Amino acid sequence: MNYSLVKRTVSLVGFTACIITFSGFKANAETTSATALTGTTNANVSTNAAQLQTQTLSPETSAPEVAQAITPGRATRGGSSYIGVGGNIGLSGDTTIGEGAFAVFSKFGLTNNFSARPGALFGDNTVILLPLTLDFPVESVTETPQQQLNVAPYIGGGAAISTGRDSTVGFLLTGGVDVPLSNEFTANAGVNVGFIDETDVGLQLGVGYNF
Repeated sequence: MNYSLVKRTVSLVGFTACIITFSGFKANAETTSATALTGTTNANVSTNAAQLQTQTLSPETSAPEVAQAITPGRATRGGSSYIGVGGNIGLSGDTTIGEGAFAVFSKFGLTNNFSARPGALFGDNTVILLPLTLDFPVESVTETPQQQLNVAPYIGGGAAISTGRDSTVGFLLTGGVDVPLSNEFTANAGVNVGFIDETDVGLQLGVGYNF
């Protein structure tokens, strides 16, 4: 009778010890998993925060580049901006483009490659010229440095407005060369072709002051 009681007591103690040991292993496993999950979550939060900061700063970095794309009055690859005076020699046509006239012309650089060249021809009827041109780089047309002559070609198009009793707007083609004379002055020779009532052609010559 006593032997049976002792056997039951030993069995109960052993079963209790097994339960306690298994519970300890399970608690350690849950603690390890929770720690790993917390580390992964923190890493993801840090990475997302870094990406968000990078995306936020990127537009601010590119904004100044867009603002500097067009700068009126800047120099182009063809030389400085300028304003000048000269004369127009009419070659054909009925408007002032095709007649002898006093000319006021200019160049306002917009980007490194393009410029606006507004001008006016004053004769019987004033003609306003509003072309946009593609400027080519300055090139030397001489072989010796002692007698160097540089030219900067340009070509473009725009509008020609003939004033008078019946103001008329037509298409304008223009092309020519700028010749740098010094840091202050640039000579200009260009051909203007206006399509107003008829085809008008004129040769423009003058000197501009650089700015």
